[in-house]
Amino acid sequence: WTLKPPNRTFHGHLRLLVSDVYSQYESVRRGEQEIPKYFNFASDVLDKWSEIEKAGKRSSNPAFWWVNGKGEEVKWSFEELGFLSRKVANVLTKVCGMQKGDRVVVILPRIPEWWLVYVACMRAGIVLIPGISQLSAQDILYRLRASKATCIITDDTRAPAVDSVASECQFLKTKLIVSKGSREGWLNFTDLYKNQSADHSCIKTRIQDSMSIFFTSGTTGSPKMTEHSQGSLGFRPLLSERYWLDLTPSDMIWSTADTGWILASLGCVFDPWVFGACIFIHNLPQIESATILNTLCRFPIDVLLGAPTLFRMLVQNDLSNYKFMNLKHCLSGGEPLNPEVMEQWKSKTGLDIHEVYGQTETGIICSVFKGMKIKPGSMGKAAPLYDVQIVDKNANILPPGQQGEIAVRSKPIRPLGLFSEYVDNPKKTAESERGGFYVTGDRGTVDEDGYFQFIGRDDDIIISSGYRIGPFEVESALIEHPAVAETAVVSSPDPLRGEVVKAFVVLSPAFSSDDLESLTRDLQEHVKKTTAPYKYPRKVEFVQELPKTVTGKIKRNELRNKEWGR
Repeated sequence: WTLKPPNRTFHGHLRLLVSDVYSQYESVRRGEQEIPKYFNFASDVLDKWSEIEKAGKRSSNPAFWWVNGKGEEVKWSFEELGFLSRKVANVLTKVCGMQKGDRVVVILPRIPEWWLVYVACMRAGIVLIPGISQLSAQDILYRLRASKATCIITDDTRAPAVDSVASECQFLKTKLIVSKGSREGWLNFTDLYKNQSADHSCIKTRIQDSMSIFFTSGTTGSPKMTEHSQGSLGFRPLLSERYWLDLTPSDMIWSTADTGWILASLGCVFDPWVFGACIFIHNLPQIESATILNTLCRFPIDVLLGAPTLFRMLVQNDLSNYKFMNLKHCLSGGEPLNPEVMEQWKSKTGLDIHEVYGQTETGIICSVFKGMKIKPGSMGKAAPLYDVQIVDKNANILPPGQQGEIAVRSKPIRPLGLFSEYVDNPKKTAESERGGFYVTGDRGTVDEDGYFQFIGRDDDIIISSGYRIGPFEVESALIEHPAVAETAVVSSPDPLRGEVVKAFVVLSPAFSSDDLESLTRDLQEHVKKTTAPYKYPRKVEFVQELPKTVTGKIKRNELRNKEWGR
C-alpha cells in the first residue's frame, strides 16, 4: 500500500475536506507527507459535513442514530450535532471553567451524551479520558489522581463510587451527572446544556495537541495513560484512504464497543464521520444475541463492528429465523477470531468477517480490506501510514514465515496514527521502542503475500472478550483476601470469550477450607468488588506452591503454557 498525495486519494466531498484543511493551514513536512500545523476534527470535519448537508449535497441519512430498545430514539444531523455540542462546550468552559489542555474523565454507557461530550471537548481543546462503565471506586480514584483531571462526568450508577473517593482527588473541581434527577454536590449535565447558548467558537488546535488519553493495562504496575492527538485520532483517517471501513455518506455503521475502548473512538466517532456516514448506537445494557439480531433486522445497518465474542455468541443461534435489513460488511477486532467462527458466520449469513488488528497505542494497523482475499486465521495486511514488520529481540526484520514480534516502524518518521506518549512515564514510553520500531508486545508471522497472523502475547496481558486485563491488577485484588497467601493470574482458553482470567491460588497457612467451591465464589465476588467486575477470575485453581525462578519471580509463562497445552 502506498500513500498517494491527498489531492488524489479521495473523491468528491472527501477531497474537498482534505483540500480545505491544506489551504487553510500552513503545512510542515513529515518525510514524503505534507501535514497541516493546525487541525481540529470538530471544525475541519464535522462542521464541513454540516455545510455539505445544508447545501443539500449529502443524503438524508442522520449523522447519529441512537436507540435503547425500549422505544426511545435520538437522531441528529451533522447540523444538530454541531448545535448541541457547542452548548456542551459552553457548559465545560463557562460553567465548569475548563480551559484548553484541561482533562475530563468521562464514564458513561452508550448514551447520546457521550458523543456530545466528545465533540464538545474537541471544540474546547479539552482532553477527554474515557472509562468503561464497570470501573470500581478504586479504579476511578487511580484515574482521577494519575490524570489530574479537574472534572468528571458520569451517571447515577457510577456517581456513588465517585463520591466515595472524590475527597482524595485534590485536582477534581467539578462533578457533572447525566441524570433525570439531582444529586448533592453534582451539577446536572442535562439541565445545564439545554439552557446554554449554542454560540461557541471552536478553539484552534495544533495537530499534535492532546485530544484523548486512554488507560491501558500493563503486565506490571498500574494502567498506563496512552495519549492520542488531534492528528493521530482525527487527521489520520483523512490520510489513510478508505482502508478498513470503506464507508460512504449513505452508509450506517454499528459498533458494539464499550465507550471506554479506543475502538469506540475509532469505529463510533472519527473514522465513520470522516466519510460523513451515520453512526448507529444501541444502548445495550447487556450484550445479548436476541437484541443484536433483532436490531440488525429492524434497522438499515450496513456495517457491523464487534469483538470476536460477539460473533462467537451469534453463530450459536439459528440464524435462519432472522433476515438482516441491510447488513453487507462485518468486522471483528480486539482479539483473534477463530477460523471456524468465520466459516459458521459465512455459511449462516453469506457474509465474510473482516479482521482488524491494532492496539490502544496504534489504532488499526492491520486489516482485511474489502475485496481482499480472506485467509482464515490472518488479520490482513498493514494499513496505509504504517510499515508493519516482524522483528526479533534486536529489532532485525525477520523473513516471511518466521515467528517474531509485531512492530511498527517509528523512525525516522513516526506514523501519524501512533500514540504520542505514555503520559508522565518516559521510561515506559522509551521501553516501547526498539531500534527504529514501536514494538507491540504481540507475537506473529507474516507470509509471502504480506498477510499477518497473530500468535499470542509476548507478555502476560490477558485479552478476554476484547478487554485487556493486566494480571497485576487481579493479583493485587486477590492478595487482599485473608485466605490468599500467594497468587498468579494467567489466561486460560475459553470457547466463547477466547480466553479468560484464571487464578492459581496458594492458601494462607492460617486458613483452611473444606468447601473450595464456596471459597472460589467468595474470591470471585471479592475481586468484583475490589476492581472492575470484568477482571474477576472465571477459573480458580488451588495449588500448594507456584513455579518460580531462582530469583523468586513467578513463572507465569509455565502456568500459561500448561493451561494452553503447550
